[in-house]
Amino acid sequence: MTQQQNHEKEELSNKRRFSFRLNFFFFSSFIIFSIIIIRLAVLQFVEGPELAQQESGSVTKNIPLLPVRGSILDSTGEVKLAYSEPIQSLYITLYKNYSKPTDGSVNPNHEEALEMAERLAEVFEKYKDPDAETLTAADIEKAMDLNYRQTHGYTPRLIKSNLSEKEIAYFLQHKKEFPGVSVIEETVRKYDEDTVAVQAIGYLKTFKTSKTLEKYKQVDETNKDQTEPGLVYSELEKVGVDGLEMQYQDELRGKAGYSQIPINPLNLPEEGTVIQAPEKGKDIVSTINKEIQVETEQAIMDQLDWLHRNPVSGKLHPNATTGYAVAMEVDTGNIVAMASMPDYDPNDEWDYDKIKYIYRNGTTESYPPDDSRRRMESTVLLGSTIKPLSVLIGLKEGLFSTNTAYQDVGYALFGRDDSRVRNSQNHVYGLLFPDTAIKHSSNAFMVDMVGERLYNKFGSKGIDIWDQHMKEFGLGVETGVDLPREFKGQIEYKNEKETALSRLAFASFGQQGKYTTMQLAQYTTMLANKGKRLEPHLVKEIRDSEGNVVKKIEPKVLNEVDFADEYWNTVHRGMSTNVDMAFSGFPYDFARKTGTSQQDIYYNGTKTRIDNGVFIAFAPRNNPKLAVAVVIPEGGFGSSSAAPIARKIFDAYDKVYGLDGVPKGNPQDGEETSQNE
Repeated sequence: MTQQQNHEKEELSNKRRFSFRLNFFFFSSFIIFSIIIIRLAVLQFVEGPELAQQESGSVTKNIPLLPVRGSILDSTGEVKLAYSEPIQSLYITLYKNYSKPTDGSVNPNHEEALEMAERLAEVFEKYKDPDAETLTAADIEKAMDLNYRQTHGYTPRLIKSNLSEKEIAYFLQHKKEFPGVSVIEETVRKYDEDTVAVQAIGYLKTFKTSKTLEKYKQVDETNKDQTEPGLVYSELEKVGVDGLEMQYQDELRGKAGYSQIPINPLNLPEEGTVIQAPEKGKDIVSTINKEIQVETEQAIMDQLDWLHRNPVSGKLHPNATTGYAVAMEVDTGNIVAMASMPDYDPNDEWDYDKIKYIYRNGTTESYPPDDSRRRMESTVLLGSTIKPLSVLIGLKEGLFSTNTAYQDVGYALFGRDDSRVRNSQNHVYGLLFPDTAIKHSSNAFMVDMVGERLYNKFGSKGIDIWDQHMKEFGLGVETGVDLPREFKGQIEYKNEKETALSRLAFASFGQQGKYTTMQLAQYTTMLANKGKRLEPHLVKEIRDSEGNVVKKIEPKVLNEVDFADEYWNTVHRGMSTNVDMAFSGFPYDFARKTGTSQQDIYYNGTKTRIDNGVFIAFAPRNNPKLAVAVVIPEGGFGSSSAAPIARKIFDAYDKVYGLDGVPKGNPQDGEETSQNE
C-alpha cells in the first residue's frame, strides 16, 4: 500500500473517531439533561410537598399568654376596688394527632386522649375543693377540642381554672403521666367584697363576646395585622365592657406574654418552646373614697327602706326602689362618691336576668320605662332644683333686677287660654324678691318673671336663649366624665308640638328637661364656684407596675359664664330651703335647693303621675368644698326623700377630708372631733 493510501486510511479513521466522540458527547449531554429534567420533575411533583412540609416544620407560632391586669384603687391609693388575683390553671398541649377519624378507622391516639380525660376527671374529683363543681370526662374531652373545631392544633387547651392546692401538687408530681399537661399561673379579676361603686368600676367579659362594642371592633381589625405579640388580643382574654374597666382598658391591660412554639408539618407543636412573660398593666388611682362611697350607698338603701315605712306628703312610697347620688369636689372636679343603688356583687357569677335592671350606672345612662317591671328612669325632671338657674337667666337677660318685687298669689296664668300653674300645695307666698322666690320655691314667680318675660322679649327665639344657658351649665350636654356611654339627658323644651310660650313657662320651674345625677352635680358645682364648669373625673392618677406615677389628672375647666357677682350672691342667698329635719345639728352654713318633679309614667297600660325627689347642695356656703346631687325616683318631696342622703354624704366627707379642711375622724379613735377647729 502506497504512502498516500496509508494517509487516506488514517484520515478516515480519524474522522470516524471524531464522529464517534461527537455522537457520544451529544448522547452524554442528552442523558445528563434528561437526568436533570427528571430530577427537577421529581423535586416539583414528588418531593415538593414533602419539602414544603419540612420547611413548615421550622415555622414558629406565637401563642398569647393572658396579660396581668392592673388594679383600680380608691382615693387613698391603698384600698383595691378591683384587682387581679393569681390562680393556677391546667392546660393541655396536643403533641400528637388525637382527632377521631371520619372514615371509620381507628386512631389509637384518640383512644389515648379519651383515657387521659377519664384519668383527669378522677384526679379532679378526688382532689378538688369541696365547693368546686364536678368536671366530668365528657367535659374534659370537649375542652381538649381533639378535632380542632375551636382552635388550632398547636394552641394549648384550658382544661380547668383555679386549681386547688392538692390538684396543683398532684399534677406537679405526676407530670410524666399526663403528656402535654402543664400547670400555668394566671389571674382572675376580683372586686372589693363590700361592693364599692360597682357600676362605676364596671366589669369584664371575654374579648370574643365583646366585639359588638365599637372599641373592640377596632381592636379586632388591628389584631389581624398586629406585629407586636404583646398587643394581640386573644379570644378568651377578659376586657372591660363598662365603667372604668372599659374607659381605661388600654392602661389597665398591660401587654400579653406569649409562647413561641415550633410547629411540625402536621400543624402540631414540637419541643423547644420559648416563653415571653406578660407585662403587668398600670394601676388606676380613683377619686372615689371607699369610706365616703360606702356611707353613700348605705344612706340610699336606708332611705329607700324608710320611704316604704314612713309617709311622705301623706302617703308611703313603696315604688321608690332606686336612688342615685354624686358628690363632686368644687375645686378639683374629683368625684368622691358616685352611687347607683341597689347594686350587685361583681364577684358572683354573671347572671344578666338577675341584675339587668341595676348593672348599668344610673348616673350616666337612662333607663326607659318598662311595662314588664315598674321601674323609673335614672334621668328625671329637675323640678325646683332648676330655679337658681332660672333666676340667674332672668337677671342675665335683664328680665328683672335683684330688687324687683313680685306679688305671689299662688298661681300664674299664661297664654291665650290662661293656662294655670300653681305653687306646690297651693301655697300663696305674697311679696317676693328673686332670692326669696328661690327660697320658697315659687312656681308662679318663675312662670311670670322668667318664662313669660323671656317669651315676650325674644318670642320663639327664647327657646334658643334658654337652651344656650342650660348647656353652658352642663344640662343637655356631656359632662366630660371619664366613663363610657355618657347620657346627655332628654331635652323636652325643644318639642315643637307645644307653643314656645308653654315650653318656656314649664321649663322655668323644672318641667321640661330630664338630666342625669352627674349633670346635676356638675351644675351644682358651677353654682358653688360661680361659673366654672369643671370636668368631673373618677381617676386622679395612673401608676406603673412599680408604683411610680406616670400621669396625674389635673382639674379642667370646660367653660365659664360671666354673671355679675350680685347675681351669684342673690342666688346663693335664695338657696336656703327649709331642710331642718334632715340637717338638724349640721355645723356648717350651706346652700341647698329641694325639688319635687312631677312626671307621668305608663305602667301596665295605665298613666300614673308620680313625684320624684331631687336635692342639690354645696357646703360650706361661703367657701364651698363639696357639691352633692341626689335623685330618688318616686320618692316624693325632695326635702324628705333625697335631702337626708345628702346630709350623710356631707358628714362622711367632713369626717374623711373636712368641709373646713380639717378631717374630723372617728370619735372612737380618740381623734379631735370638734367641728369648729
